[in-house]
Amino acid sequence: MAEQNNTKEGKLIVFSAPSGSGKTTIVKHLLGLDHLNLEFSISAASREKRGNEINGKDYYFLSAKEFKNKIKNDEFLEWEEVYRDNFYGTLKTEVERIWAKGKNVIFDIDVSGGLRIKRKFPEQTLAIFVKPPSVDELKIRLKKRKTESEDKINMRVAKASAELATAPLFDTIVINDTLEHALEEAETLVSNFVNS
Repeated sequence: MAEQNNTKEGKLIVFSAPSGSGKTTIVKHLLGLDHLNLEFSISAASREKRGNEINGKDYYFLSAKEFKNKIKNDEFLEWEEVYRDNFYGTLKTEVERIWAKGKNVIFDIDVSGGLRIKRKFPEQTLAIFVKPPSVDELKIRLKKRKTESEDKINMRVAKASAELATAPLFDTIVINDTLEHALEEAETLVSNFVNS
């Protein structure tokens, strides 16, 4: 991969939010807009696949042992142990792969991971926090997904309060009260940033 050494580094667009805020919907919308020249950064995860998830498309699924080895070898741009032996992270090779194609990288990533990327690449990163209208609304959205137990939902809602407190550390906040408005606002922010 010698050609990557002279690759022009692109921009990094970070979307972070509590689970259920709508960030994934916003990111998918932006990926469909060719003029933004975005490619999705696939995270690595040490959890089991859910539903129809595909390795290398939704996540790079690794065992906890494989994940820890990659941490030891400094192969991550950022990583976090979300729950015990439940790791998520961004492989450096993933960002290099996207930049080698001449594209900008878009992340759908947890709050601490998003802030770590912003700290490492302050000038190249636009960090956007997607805020739900309320914690109650967040709980309703998580229940509608029907993918997790009541305990897991309560755990996510508890975590959301801490995550909401980090919102001011991001470059900007998009409040997802109505999806249409949130999509428009996100598109404007990203378009201005990638063209700056």
